[in-house]
Amino acid sequence: MKVFYSPRYEIPLPGHIWPTSKYRLIAARLSQPAIEPSIASWDDLALVHAPEYLHKLRTNTLTPDEVATLELPWAPELADGFRLMVGGTIAAAVAALEDGRAAHLGGGLHHAFAGHGEGFCPLNDVAVAIRVLQRAASAAPASPHAPVRRAAVIDLDVHHGNGTAMIFEQDDSVFTFSMHQQHNYPLFKPRSDLDIGLEDGTRDERYLSLLAGALPRVLASRPDVVFYLAGADPFEKDRLGGLALTKSGLAERDRLVIAAARDAGVPLVTVLAGGYAADVNDTVDIHAATVQVMLAN
Repeated sequence: MKVFYSPRYEIPLPGHIWPTSKYRLIAARLSQPAIEPSIASWDDLALVHAPEYLHKLRTNTLTPDEVATLELPWAPELADGFRLMVGGTIAAAVAALEDGRAAHLGGGLHHAFAGHGEGFCPLNDVAVAIRVLQRAASAAPASPHAPVRRAAVIDLDVHHGNGTAMIFEQDDSVFTFSMHQQHNYPLFKPRSDLDIGLEDGTRDERYLSLLAGALPRVLASRPDVVFYLAGADPFEKDRLGGLALTKSGLAERDRLVIAAARDAGVPLVTVLAGGYAADVNDTVDIHAATVQVMLAN
């Protein structure tokens, strides 16, 4: 199984709650060597994102309101940093088609819409990767692996995947599933194909029961590939979450998703999404365990 990562994911964000050091720490924790991805092209990004928005990213002309909505201390070099992270998800998606599964130690930027970014997410890496795979299927139906015409997104970050839901809202070729804390960011939650909004303080048993019941509905959409956003922020000690999952509960969550894709014979692409525990080592434990479960199963 291939794992993708770049040291350039450790973006300097002084005083910010997003611990971008987690990517380096996760890579160091794993015995599996990671592959450096290539940066996503502007043409790839244009499969999802509006030309006017990409122009602003390219020329560093985001408005103050747009920067405030991103909630990042924006700097010109951040655009290429996030393009690289999109490239990591694209590379992992291609590898999953070849090998059955792949992991990206980054990505999960699910709050980015077609025409603007939100909540630390300037670009929607999973949406772009899906469109890249679908474009390849259309252009080269005789590729060595099965063409990707349908995809599914299993978003288990603590926050609703609002950007992803909106991008694919009118697209029957992509099934979107988000299980999240209902009374949490974002306020505006566009409808996914399947949404499960959890009450504050939801614990392992209820969470895992609901997930086990939902996964067959996701696989019933007959996807050619599944993208799994394995957020660490449902953890009970996360500063931006209000659920109460333990590390062992989160590892069981990962096993359920991995087993569901494996049993259905569907390639699986895992990206990390959020994680904001007060002790970054808790977040690293959870993310590293996700990849270790993939390697072991």
